Amino acid sequence: MTRNPTLVAGGLLSAAAAVLHLSVIAGGPDWYRFFGAGEGMARLAEQGSWTPALLTVGIAGVLAVWAAYAFSGAGLIPRLPLVRTALVLISAVYLLRGLVLVPAFALNPGGVTPFVLWSSLIVLVYGLAYAIGTWIAWPGLSARPAPL
Repeated sequence: MTRNPTLVAGGLLSAAAAVLHLSVIAGGPDWYRFFGAGEGMARLAEQGSWTPALLTVGIAGVLAVWAAYAFSGAGLIPRLPLVRTALVLISAVYLLRGLVLVPAFALNPGGVTPFVLWSSLIVLVYGLAYAIGTWIAWPGLSARPAPL
């Protein structure tokens, strides 16, 4: 497999999102509010509950795994299991999350919150990076490794 700048970019975006999620834990309740986790999560964090941190670490972990799959598909790290399937599914999740904006506008014209608007647009960029990168890498991803 050759290096794929689009998948590398997608992997870097996912890795940055993972780090940002970990930063939210360190930033505390105000950061949960600012980054759109909701008042309930912020209040739990204020009360010293482990729930917000555990959920946020879980999300960061998923994003880190997704970054690893992008780097694998780009040829930066060894091929991970089910790399083709994973990259297609990751692309789909990001794109579907980004496209939440369409029904949000349809159901509530003019009433879309800034968080929904910006997070959807950002995640749509992530999804496009993964989808385009996967499409570019597909011939190399489809090749089965030579038997030992």
